[in-house]
Formats: sequence, structure tokens, C-alpha cells
Amino acid sequence: MWLGFWLAIFGLALGVVIGLNIPLLLPGAYAKYLSVAALAALDSIFGGIRAGMEDTFDNTIFITGFFSNALLAAGLAFVGERLGIDLYLAAVVAFGVRLFQNLAIIRRHLLKK
Repeated sequence: MWLGFWLAIFGLALGVVIGLNIPLLLPGAYAKYLSVAALAALDSIFGGIRAGMEDTFDNTIFITGFFSNALLAAGLAFVGERLGIDLYLAAVVAFGVRLFQNLAIIRRHLLKK
């Protein structure tokens, strides 16, 4: 259980370090898509950490949730842009709430141990 937790933390830290050191510039038009996709991916990661701490982690559920959440969020941003409304805000609010809920549950698990 703890090995999976530390592997997830290590992978997240490694991804941040690599991402900050790669000189990749993307057009500003993709900012909404990437921001909601990253938020959805973070939500999945924290949900996976939570599930690992609760001993209910399933790799298939994690991977499918990771990609489907990111694609759904980017799709909402795309459709909203085509309609001229900010639908990406719905994804930001939904994933933001879930992210903070998962973080609070992870914190409680860590404080209990």
C-alpha cells in the first residue's frame, strides 16, 4: 500500500521536474484545453492515491478514469468554445471540488496513522 503511494508521489514529482525543464512552448489557444485536462489528470491522480490508501485501488479503473476525465474536460472546453460560452468552467469547478475532497480524505488518512 505505502509503496504505491510513494511511487505515485515520486511519479508526480518526476513529471513536474521534467515538465518544467523541457523547453516546449504551446500556443495560447490551447491554454483552456490543457488547463482542464491537467486538472482532470490531477483529480485522477489524487483519487488513485486515495483509493490506494483505502486498499480499493484498481489499475484499470485508474487508467480509464485518467484518460476519460482528461478527454471529457478538454471536450467540454472545445464545445464551449464553439458555442461561445465558457463550458470549461464547469469542468474546473467539478474537478476542483473533487480534488480538494480527495486531498482532505488523504490528509485524514495520514493523520490517523
